[in-house]
Amino acid sequence: MKYTLKPLNYAYNVLEPFIDEKTMMIHHGKHYQAYIDNLNAALAKYPELDLSLTQMLSDPSLIPSDIRQTVINNGGGVYNHELFFSLLKVNDNNLPQGQLLSAIMAEFGDFESFVTKFSDLAKGRFGSGWAWLLVKDQKLILTSSANQDTPLNLGTPILALDVWEHAYYLAYQNRRVDYINAFFKVIDWQQVEKLYLSALN
Repeated sequence: MKYTLKPLNYAYNVLEPFIDEKTMMIHHGKHYQAYIDNLNAALAKYPELDLSLTQMLSDPSLIPSDIRQTVINNGGGVYNHELFFSLLKVNDNNLPQGQLLSAIMAEFGDFESFVTKFSDLAKGRFGSGWAWLLVKDQKLILTSSANQDTPLNLGTPILALDVWEHAYYLAYQNRRVDYINAFFKVIDWQQVEKLYLSALN
């Protein structure tokens, strides 16, 4: 299977002022593309390998040993970025609704507590990595991961925040906290709820 760059369903500048146009252009067109190119190069060595990206990242033992870490690193970069980019939309301060909001309230007490705990994970991730909201056994859980590791062995990801410096440094420099706060202005909660409902089935 050959992976290709998935176009965004929005223009690079529509997330401003929260995420700037130049960052989105480089993040999507350069960083994400590089992960795709490196993943394809590794998988080209094994054309008979008939596994989805999710299957390989959920159980890396299925990946031939000589390309395993390359696929984890770059396949994770592809998976993580595709999810991240798909969940971005200026939300005009709208909050989650419906069953997703009910689940957040049940698990975290209120939306503000969820935001605090999610943000703390993102702030506390040393170096490069991600913060995640997952569904596991019909419940919501939070976690973070290093580098381009995915949490697919823990549950189904429904929200991802990229805290690699390439995701924010042009506009925010070392102010990761400001970037994390801005992220909550560009979460497409309707899309997150769709993923949540799908994960319940």
